Amino acid sequence: MTSTPPAADILVVDDERFSRRVLVRALNNAGFTCREAEGGAEALGLIEEAPPALLLLDYSMPGGLNGAEVCEQLRAHADGTVAQLPVIMLTGMGGEEQEVFCLRAGANDFVTKPVNPAVLKARIDTQLRLSALRQQLEGKNQELARWRAELERDLEAARLTQQTIIPQGLPTLPGWKLASHYQPVIQVGGDIYDWLRLPGGRIFFWIADATGHGASAALLTALAKLLFRHAAALSDSPAEILRLVNADFRANFKGRLLLTAMGVALDPASGELTMAGAGHPPLLVVRPGGVEARRSQCPPLGLQAVLTAEEESLTLAPGEGFFLFTDGFYDVVNADGVRMEMSALESDVSAAFGQPDLPPVAGESGADGFLRTLLGRLRRYGGSEFFSDDLAAVAAFRAGGAN
Repeated sequence: MTSTPPAADILVVDDERFSRRVLVRALNNAGFTCREAEGGAEALGLIEEAPPALLLLDYSMPGGLNGAEVCEQLRAHADGTVAQLPVIMLTGMGGEEQEVFCLRAGANDFVTKPVNPAVLKARIDTQLRLSALRQQLEGKNQELARWRAELERDLEAARLTQQTIIPQGLPTLPGWKLASHYQPVIQVGGDIYDWLRLPGGRIFFWIADATGHGASAALLTALAKLLFRHAAALSDSPAEILRLVNADFRANFKGRLLLTAMGVALDPASGELTMAGAGHPPLLVVRPGGVEARRSQCPPLGLQAVLTAEEESLTLAPGEGFFLFTDGFYDVVNADGVRMEMSALESDVSAAFGQPDLPPVAGESGADGFLRTLLGRLRRYGGSEFFSDDLAAVAAFRAGGAN
């Protein structure tokens, strides 16, 4: 059995007793409950005790506060329930100037005397409906604020967790200068890089970009780190490591989620480098004569049940290096809405190599300066300190040249 909702409480304020009684009778007949006040001061006192659902307020009340003054005091009230109380002003004068004056005083609506009961009821119903919608919206906003606060706490916890899986430093390699950069769009991101020591003194650098952004992608980066560490314990071949990671990733997600990745095995003593990529942006080999792009030879991890990964080898001479990065480094849009192309990034990498156009920072290596210069050029292209995608990168240069 459903219950009948309580009748809305209307406070009728009019200094003329006869007019007030006529209004109260008409409103009672229309299904409302009414309280009465004969002046502005009395009305304010009743509102302080128990705010009504709506205030029906006469504009002209000589000898005390008029309707406009009462309305102004309500709108300035510290209690939001009182300050947003729906007010319909009753005025004996017609015309646009009077209507504007009522609305400027803070009234939600107005009715001209003599009052037509049907019109008054329609205006009251409208204002009560708007008030109910406003209260619902406020409730939703409060709920949204609580949800956002909880999300912020969850993201902060995720950020602290992800910080533990992002390397806090790079290996110290005699004859090499290394630098890295990690910058998620929000607290957490879907990019990750890491390094591992392989048998024979080689170092395996790898970088990956998970599907999506935010917390869900960050969870994939945690899984990626476990999978790469497990694979590197079974093989020292970049191509075989990618095949092993792909098999585990595919077994878990059945092709629903993807991971682009690039792996580089570096022999610091000889400068020999072996690389393999899976749907990832190219490895940029940086030489004094220009930049060479070594591209991925197979699709992203998780797409195929069996990955056919191929390796490519090269040797870095003194003064040469490599740049391992995620697509956030060229997913930059300028003021004209033009997205940076890979060729533009390659030009920027070439320009940043050995020619930092920013003032040097004490204690930084050539690789640090290279990354700092490159990031500065990207920010100038996009016209902002912030990027639209996560960033991760590793730069390595063999000592003996300009860097």
